[in-house]
Amino acid sequence: MTNTTERPPVADTTAIRTREHHIARRTRFSGWAEPAALVGAMVVLVIVFSLLNPRFASVSNLQNILDQATVPLIVGVGATLVILLGSIDLSVEGVMGAAGMAWILLSANTRGGPDLGPLAWIIALAVGAALGWLSGVIFTRLKVPSFIVTLGIWYVGLGVATILFGTESIPTLTDDALSTWSSQTTAGIPNGFWLAVGVVVLGALLLRYTRFGRLTLAIGDNEGIARSAGMPVARIKTAVFLVAGLLSGLAGIIATMKLGAGSATVGAGTLFLVIPAVVIGGTSLGGGRGGILRTVLGVFLLTLLSNGLILSGVSPSFQSAVSGAILVVAIVAAAWSQRNRLRIAK
Repeated sequence: MTNTTERPPVADTTAIRTREHHIARRTRFSGWAEPAALVGAMVVLVIVFSLLNPRFASVSNLQNILDQATVPLIVGVGATLVILLGSIDLSVEGVMGAAGMAWILLSANTRGGPDLGPLAWIIALAVGAALGWLSGVIFTRLKVPSFIVTLGIWYVGLGVATILFGTESIPTLTDDALSTWSSQTTAGIPNGFWLAVGVVVLGALLLRYTRFGRLTLAIGDNEGIARSAGMPVARIKTAVFLVAGLLSGLAGIIATMKLGAGSATVGAGTLFLVIPAVVIGGTSLGGGRGGILRTVLGVFLLTLLSNGLILSGVSPSFQSAVSGAILVVAIVAAAWSQRNRLRIAK
């Protein structure tokens, strides 16, 4: 009996293997080239700003940079997980405000009331997690685009924070040790930054070595295949948004602690630093590619830029213009090669 199965010519097989080898090599090169370019850009910024103002490279200013990076790093872990799904979380600032106000009102403050100590942290984190969970449920169950859902939750969180703020005097922390904890140093590093490092490490381990992390990447890479393979897509998406809300809540507590007083807008400006940092770090807006350690590089690049512009005497208006330009360029550059994958419904 004659075997009618056709086999590709040896030359074609060799060509296919050669092409696959070149693609794999380009992928490996890209994986190293992008972080290396970010590190190179940071080195250039350090040199330029040090020449413009010698105070930039001082130990005290380096500690200040680490302190400034604390909140964006914490929020960036959650934002990276959401973007790896191919979604977006715009609720950050509202969630930070709600959690921060809940925390300070349940801690020792000038308004009085109960001082719940560690329980205040748990309740405030629960507020952030609940808002994140609500975003995930509406997104997955009602099929509303994530940017619309989270934009709405932003204002829900802001409303909660405003109600908690009320019309009385501004609540300020009465415990000096608590209000200065984040900026105090341990081994020369601000305590808040040590906390951010812990969050980053846990997030990176979660993404790389757990089933939750693998499913997050798989869903972001191709949701259709993930569904056909029987993966719990809705449950994983909801869990990712919950984690993002929890981390935004933690960031709100730290930001409120650094401010020393309650504010419904304590997270103002955080979103427009974190999202560019995630994209600049190389996490794909289409989902499925990138990582938390890349986001760390993006956060440091933007923090160095902001700090250097301030020390160089650049006006706040020009700083806003530079930040906006970086945001546009970063998103266009990241999205252009994947424009066919991006869908507004994601």
